[in-house]
Amino acid sequence: MAFYRQAGDIPRKRHTQHRRPDGSLYYEELMGTEGFSSDSSLLYHEQIPSAIIDARSWKLPEHATVPNEPLVPRHLRLHELFTEQEGRRCDAVTSRRLVLGNVDVRIFYVVAGVASPLYRNALGDECVFVESGSAAVHTVFGALEVATGDYVMLPRGTTHQWVPGPDELLRAYCIEASSHITPPPRYLSRFGQFLEHSPYCERDLRGPGLPEVVQEADVEVLVKHRGAHGPTGTAYTYPRHPFDVVGWDGCLYPYALNIADFEPITGRIHQPPPVHQVFAGSGFVICNFVPRKVDYHPLSVPVPYYHSNVDSDEVMFYCGGNYEARKGSGIGPGSISVHPGGHSHGPQPGAIERSLGAEFFDELAVMVDTFRPVELGEGGLACEDRTYPWSWSGRGPDR
Repeated sequence: MAFYRQAGDIPRKRHTQHRRPDGSLYYEELMGTEGFSSDSSLLYHEQIPSAIIDARSWKLPEHATVPNEPLVPRHLRLHELFTEQEGRRCDAVTSRRLVLGNVDVRIFYVVAGVASPLYRNALGDECVFVESGSAAVHTVFGALEVATGDYVMLPRGTTHQWVPGPDELLRAYCIEASSHITPPPRYLSRFGQFLEHSPYCERDLRGPGLPEVVQEADVEVLVKHRGAHGPTGTAYTYPRHPFDVVGWDGCLYPYALNIADFEPITGRIHQPPPVHQVFAGSGFVICNFVPRKVDYHPLSVPVPYYHSNVDSDEVMFYCGGNYEARKGSGIGPGSISVHPGGHSHGPQPGAIERSLGAEFFDELAVMVDTFRPVELGEGGLACEDRTYPWSWSGRGPDR
C-alpha cells in the first residue's frame, strides 16, 4: 500500500536518535515486506520490541481440509455454524471456523461477542469483511473503528485485538492469505496512486487513529506462523504491552474500506467479474457485487451467462439483498456458493427470463476466486446444503 501516512511522535530523519522527554532513546522498528525491497513502516517503541519472557505452543483452531470430491458445486450455510448464545461466548480470533482453503488462501467464519486475545498472523495478510456488527480493532499502529460492510486489511505481522461493540454480536468473514493482499495493480499508477478508472481511491481508505501506549505487564500474544507441516502457533509473553508505540510513518499499516464506497463499473451489456475486483493476493482475487444499475442495451440479459471456470474456483459469500441469478436455489444472506473449475455454472432455471428488463440489482456479495482448487474445512462440512448440486436439473441421484 504505497499511500504514505504518519501518526504520533517521530524524528525528522529516519534511523536517527529519537529521544524521550527524559533524554533516553525510543526504540525504532522497521516493519517491512519483501525483505527491505518493498513497502514498510517505521515504528517507535517505548520498550524493546524483541523482548519476551516466555514462549509456549498454542494449538490453532482446526485447519485440516478435505478435497471437493466428487467434484460438485456446493452451498454452505454459514449462519448455522454459531448460535446466538455460542457467539456471545466466542472471540474473533480463536473461535474462527475454517470453511474453505488451499495453500494460497483460507476462508474462516466467526461470530464473536467478547474481546479476542492479542494476535499476530505471521503467515500472510488478513482481509476481514464485517458482515454485521461493529468492533474496535486495536493495533500496534493505533485503533480502527469498524462496522457492517467494512473490509479490514491487516498486514502480515500486525499485532492486534478485536473488541466487539457493547451488547452486540460481530459476524466476520475472514480471508487469510499466504501472501500480501493489495489493490489490483491495474488500478494503480506505476508510483502507486489510484488511477481515474479505479472504483475506489485514497479518500475511501480509513487508517488507524493515533497510536496507543498501554501500561501493562506480562502480556500474552498469540502468533500464527509457518511450521514444518503447515500453520502452527506460539504464544509469547512480553514483559510490557506491545502497544507501546509513540509514533510511526510509512506505507504499510492496517486500514478499512467500506463496501459502500466501492463504485460499481457498469455497461450496456453484462460486465465480466474482473470489473468487480477490489483486492488481489497471490493465487486469488477478491471481488464484490454491490447494488448497481444493470445493463442498458435494449436486448441485454442482466444476469450472468453460463460460464466454465477453467482456471479457478469461484467462492461467493452472499451478504444481503436479492441475488437474482441464484433465486430458487435456497441461497440467501449468510450463504456461500462454491462453483469449482471443471463445472459449468450460471443462473438458476427461470432467472434469465425474470431478469429481462431489469434496471437495477439490489445485491451484496463478496467473491473469492482461487486459481488452485479449494478444499472443505470442518466449518464448511458442518453447514453444507447437500441438495444444491441438483438445483439446476430439479432432480438428484436415485440413492
